[in-house]
Amino acid sequence: MSGGRVFFWAGFVALMAASLWVVAPDPARLAAGLPRLMGWLGGAWPPDFSGGADIARRAAETVGIATLGTVAAAVIGLPLALMATRQVTPSAALYHPLRGILDALRGVDGFVFALLFVAAVGLGPFAGMLGVALHSAGSVAKLWSETMENADPRPSEAILAVGGTRLEVALCALLPQTLPQNLGGLLYVWEANIRASTVLGLVGAGGLGQELKNAVDLLDFNRVLAILIVIIALTFAADRISGSLRRSLA
Repeated sequence: MSGGRVFFWAGFVALMAASLWVVAPDPARLAAGLPRLMGWLGGAWPPDFSGGADIARRAAETVGIATLGTVAAAVIGLPLALMATRQVTPSAALYHPLRGILDALRGVDGFVFALLFVAAVGLGPFAGMLGVALHSAGSVAKLWSETMENADPRPSEAILAVGGTRLEVALCALLPQTLPQNLGGLLYVWEANIRASTVLGLVGAGGLGQELKNAVDLLDFNRVLAILIVIIALTFAADRISGSLRRSLA
């Protein structure tokens, strides 16, 4: 076995050992808790869809948070993606810090950003939308920049050869070439944001998570089950819509 593989497996074993020590998984506690969980689930039937208007309003907030957050992420992410593409920014002194910014945005979860924006703008879906937008901007820009870096280099080289600027490379070569892939990536981010937005209400940022938190606080498991069914249905619909649109772009 090569030295690189030995190093890899040694690191993996060390990581697993450290993770087991920190997390301290306890199968006995799980075995003791499962009957209690099954009892709660058994008592949650039938689901309580009373006050359906409230659930529908929260579901609409979830879709709105994800949709507006994704559009805002695209607006923020487009210039970041262009600047973090080698064909546009060949200087390593600029390129690597820009990539670091994208990693920083992606590294902080939208849930955390939403919590910060709740403190800044108050409770409600607006804070959730801002949190989704900031986190997703990093993801969108990362996807788009990598797609553009892998584009056919010949159009870019031709523009530079006749004296074109880096901006013209971006506008006339990279963006037209990668438009279908970039739109597909944006739809994937929107689909992921639908799922993520369902829990933002746990920090007061609106959406179905707010209704779910209220039901859990009241130990109203019939209501919890109803909300979970709506979340699954919403996620399923977003997945099918996004998948269909991505296939049409392929």
